[in-house]
Amino acid sequence: MSEKQAITYAGTGVDYDAMDPFKREAQLAAMETAINVARLGLSEVLMSRGESAYLIDAGDRFLAHVEEGLGTKNLVADAMYKLTGKSYYDQIAQDTVAMIVNDMITLGALPLSVAMHLAVGASDWFQDTRRCSDLIHGWKQACILARCVWGGGETPTLKGVVVPEAVVLSGSAIGLVQPKERLITPSKIQHGDAIVLVESSGIHANGLTMARTIADNLPEGYLTQLPDGRTYGEALLDPTYIYVALVEDCLNHGVSIHYTVNITGHGWRKLMRAREPFVYLLEKIPEPQPIFRFIQECGPVNDTEMYGNFNMGAGFALYVPTADVEQVITLAEQCDFKAMRAGHIEKRGEEKKVVIQPKGLEYDGSTLGVR
Repeated sequence: MSEKQAITYAGTGVDYDAMDPFKREAQLAAMETAINVARLGLSEVLMSRGESAYLIDAGDRFLAHVEEGLGTKNLVADAMYKLTGKSYYDQIAQDTVAMIVNDMITLGALPLSVAMHLAVGASDWFQDTRRCSDLIHGWKQACILARCVWGGGETPTLKGVVVPEAVVLSGSAIGLVQPKERLITPSKIQHGDAIVLVESSGIHANGLTMARTIADNLPEGYLTQLPDGRTYGEALLDPTYIYVALVEDCLNHGVSIHYTVNITGHGWRKLMRAREPFVYLLEKIPEPQPIFRFIQECGPVNDTEMYGNFNMGAGFALYVPTADVEQVITLAEQCDFKAMRAGHIEKRGEEKKVVIQPKGLEYDGSTLGVR
């Protein structure tokens, strides 16, 4: 690695240690509002507090709700639009939908309706018809991949809040767990469960703040060529995979999914998201796409930071009994994803950590404070 001082994700302005306490406090306050659905004959699923999707018990089914955002990946698209004439907004539309629906499926909920929220700094943003058309087309195609309907959205102009020429792209979704037996809950995790990792398309939509910081320090910026011949900006903008079809197909084929993880913010630390203490042992890991090695070398960024914040080639994880591993891998292939049995789960009393053996890395449970 270079002799330059290594950079960290927190050092580029995204500090989970600063953000996570707010999230935990918000969850505690939110719990006090749950009584409001009782008058409708409904109740919250307490287990879902702090999970990637929030659930409400609706009798014969569970309703799911998710709110998510793109982050700052659109700033890379904006820069590349000026440099190349290609907007890339169809691709970041898929990123946004993926961020929403990939969270929803973690508990077995299938998305029904997705809404777009597009906040702009000035209304003249909509005068670029090419960019608008790409965004609309990409959002529609992403909903088709997610097997859901595009239900609507909101397009506020927030002058003074959103900087000129930029947008804040986000959205929400509702979904269903039906029948209720399809609920995926962390209480199902068992000692000896296999960890199946499903490939990512690249950086997805997490870690872009650090990636943009690196671009600022490159002589050719986003047009810097990677070893595989692609430009840095092009590789950063590969759209996030949507894993809805894989999870739905697994459920339809009777795979016993004990838990799933959408590997986004917090990187591989997210593998220990479940409350119950387990040790998650990774004995085999995928080869990260060239974009990650480039970021690591140009930062420079060490392995602890990379695996603790980026997906590093694995976008989704399923915890299943050993007997179901091959079927999951086969179904992933049918969805055009590569998947691999990467390790297993052990119960060691109150010990909670992620161990990435090929890299000699360990993340203690205290490093993931999302609850």
